[in-house]
Amino acid sequence: MKIEFFLPMKKIPTTTHQQKKVGVRNGKPYFYEPPDLQEARSKLTSALGQHVPDHKLNGPIRLTVKWLFPVVKGKRNGQYKVTKPDTDNLQKLLKDCMTDLGYWKDDAQVASEIAEKFWSDVVGIYVLVEELE
Repeated sequence: MKIEFFLPMKKIPTTTHQQKKVGVRNGKPYFYEPPDLQEARSKLTSALGQHVPDHKLNGPIRLTVKWLFPVVKGKRNGQYKVTKPDTDNLQKLLKDCMTDLGYWKDDAQVASEIAEKFWSDVVGIYVLVEELE
């Protein structure tokens, strides 16, 4: 099975999963998501929700993601983006949202992963999910 789609966005959510916070309540630590992380998760979940497969993918998966950021002064369309956020941080929140939505049982199934960041005239996230043999 192969799932391929593009999520057009005005602005790529750059808040990363690493931005979870720790608080202390009654002397015990707890983790929580600050509002900007909750907003990024909600935005991704809403966009990804339109492409959820009828059944969860089984077995090994290849995930290809191209993060397309708006071109800024001094950069050109199609040029690799070599500034923050890091691809691994972007991918973590995306895969967590895909897991929560039911693309697969566990994101550990992603055995092959290609993540690229570009400056682009068309802003959004290209996603290709492939079941491997």
